[in-house]
This record gives sequence, C-alpha cells and structure tokens, in this order.
Amino acid sequence: MIDTLYIEKAVEKHPRVLAIQKRFPEARVIYCERYGEVFNPKSQNFRLQKQNPALILAEKYQKFALPTPATYGIGGEHNYYFSHMLNCLYDCRYCFLQGMYQSANYVLFVNYEDFQRQIRDICYQTPDQPIYFFSGYDCDSLALEPITGFAEAFLPLFAELPNAWLELRTKSTQIRSLLNRQPLKQCVVAFSLSPDDVVEKVEAKAPSLDKRLEAAAKLQQQGWPIGLRFDPLIYQHNYQQHYQALFKRVFQLIDANQVHSVSLGVFRLPDQYFKKIHKLYPDEKLFASPFQTSSGMVSYRAELEAKMMQDCTEMLLQYIPEAKLFPCKL
Repeated sequence: MIDTLYIEKAVEKHPRVLAIQKRFPEARVIYCERYGEVFNPKSQNFRLQKQNPALILAEKYQKFALPTPATYGIGGEHNYYFSHMLNCLYDCRYCFLQGMYQSANYVLFVNYEDFQRQIRDICYQTPDQPIYFFSGYDCDSLALEPITGFAEAFLPLFAELPNAWLELRTKSTQIRSLLNRQPLKQCVVAFSLSPDDVVEKVEAKAPSLDKRLEAAAKLQQQGWPIGLRFDPLIYQHNYQQHYQALFKRVFQLIDANQVHSVSLGVFRLPDQYFKKIHKLYPDEKLFASPFQTSSGMVSYRAELEAKMMQDCTEMLLQYIPEAKLFPCKL
C-alpha cells in the first residue's frame, strides 16, 4: 500500500515512526528536514500522485486545534477542529483537499501528545461548558486507522475529559478499534453518505453505501453515538428520487431514535479550489452542473440550492426530529 516513506529527521526515532516503518519493511525511506520540502512544491501533479501516494511522517509545531467556521457544528457553542493528517485515502471528485494542497501524498503528524495537550488546555479553560472537536476536516478520521492508531490513541483522552465531545468523520469501514472497546458516549462516529450512483460516479476508492451503513449499524448496536452526514448533496435531474431512496435505505438499517445528529449541505467549493480541480479533471461531468460563484464560493444557483435543501430537509424530517438536523451553510 505504501512504498515510499518520507521522514522528518527530528522524528526518525519517534515510537510511532518506528512502528510504521516496521509495518512497511520494504518501503523506500527518504529523510527530510521539514515535510513542506516534499508536500508544498508547486510543480507536483496531484492527479498523478493520487495513483500511488507516499506517506510523510512529520511533527506539527503549533495550532493543534483551531476554531471552526461560525456555521460549522452539531449543536455546541464551542467548536474546534484538529488534523492529525493531511489528505485522504479516498479520491472523491468533489473534495476540496485536491484544490487546497499541491501534493496528494499523505502527511501524518506523529506527535499526538501535543495535540492532546492543547485539547486538554481548551477543555480546562471552560470546564462547565461542552467543547466539540472535529477530527475529519483535512482527512478521513478512520480510513488509515490500522496505520495511524489515531482513534486508539485519542479515545482515552476524550474519555477522561467530561466536557469534551469528539466527532470522527468518515466514509471508512475501519471500525475494529472502536468495536474492541467500550462505547464512548461523547464520541460521535459520523458517516458521510451519498446515493449509490453518486458513490459510484464521484467517490472513487471509498466503500459502498451498504458497507458504510453496515459499519454504522454495528457501531450503533454496540452503543456508539452515530452521526449522519449528507454533505455534499449532488445535483442530478432526478435527485429527489435518489435522495428519497437513500434516506429510506439509511433508516431501514439505522435506528433514527438513537441517531445523535444529521447534517445536510450542498456541494460548494472556494472559487480558487474549484478552478484548480476543474483543471485537473476537465472532463468530469460533475463540473458541468448549474453552478454560480458568489462571495468567492462556487455552488449551485441560489434557487436550485434552496430547492435541494428544502426537498431533502422535508424528506429527512419524516424520520428525525428537527432538533437533530443541522444544515451546513456557506
């Protein structure tokens, strides 16, 4: 799976680095001073690298947990995101990461303890208020869990912080580390879900809808809080039928009464990211949709966006109370 490891010299003896090297004994190892030497050069071809990404093992020095945008959240007033990784195993055509980064290589920040220290500090500052931390912003939280041990390392931390909530955002079926421990009531395992035909057309390398739902159902049955993330909504001429069928399928397998939260949002990208991705994939049919640019963001025309949100909201409210639904706004 990984045939090249780039390792910052400062972390070459770190226990996580040594464990990953042991996992990939045949991998070529290249040492560097800082990961940006490999990750940031502009001459790279994201599309070509995505076929066989390298893994870069690095150390993060600051800004371990950052405030989320004002409209991002699942009910809490204090919201932060943190990224133990940059880039994703999957190759979803709508993903903003391919517009944000020059490189498709994975970066893993191995100094988990520094992330954990800042998360503790944030929680201690307001011990009487719930603090929400979102881990799947710059990567998939669980897709590389067998390599990173991320959830295994962070769940004990959140178990000891009474006011801390963790969202693990994922399309993955790598849930063994969760099933092997007691459920954590303040950890929401949030699955990103799309209709079957959307998965097939624009979510390359990601597990099928049925596989994701199977994983979510197993976790829910064991007692883990489950989140459902219908984001981004993708337009096609008969989108209502596709999303109606999706929601019916989801709630045949997932107990709506026990769902923690549901979020809903349309396709949107910063204009500069959209242009870069469109250049990478000029023949992609997704980018021929009825888009408009407003305030630096590319999304569907305002009336279409409003109609999609309204239609899907009405469908979802047949299954869940409105208090559990969180629209994602631009």
